[in-house]
Amino acid sequence: MAAIAALLVHAPSASAQVSVEVSPLRVELTAGPGSSTTQSITVANAGKDPVRVRAIATDWDLSRDGAPQFEGAVEGGPYSATSWIRVAPPEQVIEPTRETTVRFSLTVPTGIQPGGYRTGVLFEFGPVTSAPAARGRDVTFKSRIATLIYVSIGQPVMSAELTDLGVRNVGPQTQIIATMKNSSRRYVRTRGTLVLYDQGGRSVREVPVPDVPFLPESEREIAITVIDPEKQPPVAPGEYKVEVRIDVGLPALLVGETTLKVLR
Repeated sequence: MAAIAALLVHAPSASAQVSVEVSPLRVELTAGPGSSTTQSITVANAGKDPVRVRAIATDWDLSRDGAPQFEGAVEGGPYSATSWIRVAPPEQVIEPTRETTVRFSLTVPTGIQPGGYRTGVLFEFGPVTSAPAARGRDVTFKSRIATLIYVSIGQPVMSAELTDLGVRNVGPQTQIIATMKNSSRRYVRTRGTLVLYDQGGRSVREVPVPDVPFLPESEREIAITVIDPEKQPPVAPGEYKVEVRIDVGLPALLVGETTLKVLR
């Protein structure tokens, strides 16, 4: 998995287009107390000018709708692994059409409790200047990319529930919003199925539940697109039963039902 950042970086005497690719965007590790590992992240400069890259170990969180949040994230929280990692090199210049490697070393403290911990490597991009003082004062970064790192320690007991199902219209799309609560110390990713039944009990549509992170001791919403005129055949007007089945590693699936009215 990779992402490309296309951004404008402004310096006092120049303006340049920067195109950078970072891979992977997600690293999932299984570790034990006292263990260590070193992992690599590739950063490629697809632009026409050299680019300065800064790599910073950072805490992060997820908003209720699952968007990564860096500003305002609690530093050193109960599930933070940021103090466990070292990033090298912290800053470097990548020439056009070249790629480089940023490595992070992670050492798990001894005596750590089982749980789903997290940290990240945040990449910032700027132009190459010859004066470090001027660079720090004048350069404005317009975009950032992060590699999110999940560290699972042990196998804490999973405890989760599906607390609500709602309907939301986003332009021409209709989404079912599943509200989830994770009461455990465990990190998992969701999987499952949404089934749409007509009034005769026949299945008329089946769509997968998105594969998204479910952080320990958190609540989040999962948007499942059930009607998308641009990608799916139309659904006839009428009232339908919606059944959502979500697998989060419990012995039984989490199951919820709601109704959906499709208008002309």
